[in-house]
Amino acid sequence: MSPWTALKADTHRQYGRYSLSCLLKGVLTRRNFRVVCTMRLCQGAAASKGPLRFALPGFKVLHRLAAHGAAMDFPWRADIGGGLALTHGWGLVINQGARIGNNVTLFHGVTLGRRDRIAPDGERVTGFPTLEDEVWVGPHAIIVGGVTIGRGSRIGGGAFVTEDVPPYSVVSGNPATVVRSACTPDVMNPAPV
Repeated sequence: MSPWTALKADTHRQYGRYSLSCLLKGVLTRRNFRVVCTMRLCQGAAASKGPLRFALPGFKVLHRLAAHGAAMDFPWRADIGGGLALTHGWGLVINQGARIGNNVTLFHGVTLGRRDRIAPDGERVTGFPTLEDEVWVGPHAIIVGGVTIGRGSRIGGGAFVTEDVPPYSVVSGNPATVVRSACTPDVMNPAPV
């Protein structure tokens, strides 16, 4: 998916539709949406083969300022699908190696982090989380390592997730455990991606 298509999907998640006026309104009035827009600008410039590529350094500065203003550690190189919704966003930390699918919702204080383990042969093994489509992650949840959060799952606030989560599950606690299966995904204004 191109960064521009993803940006349209991100706008749809915010307003229930896409229009240029909605996009501009979000950039000007919503700090948690502004950081998503600057990320898409950086990704679009990096992928461009034309003169837009030369704007990348300026877009990186804009993204850094937007992320700082939103109090997030939000790398522009992260692999994030369309329709990302950041609710509140304060204290959000996403590691650059994390992969996020389409129509994902992240609340404030969420950490998607790297986990290093030492294998029996002494080799360092590094893993990053993968969130599949329509995942909902509650406030202050921590997801670390090479785990996969299955499609449509919900991660309760404050959960500490270090193991894979099956699709359409609800998990909570520290350590996180599945408390419900076959749940309905919680996606407000799902973008058609």
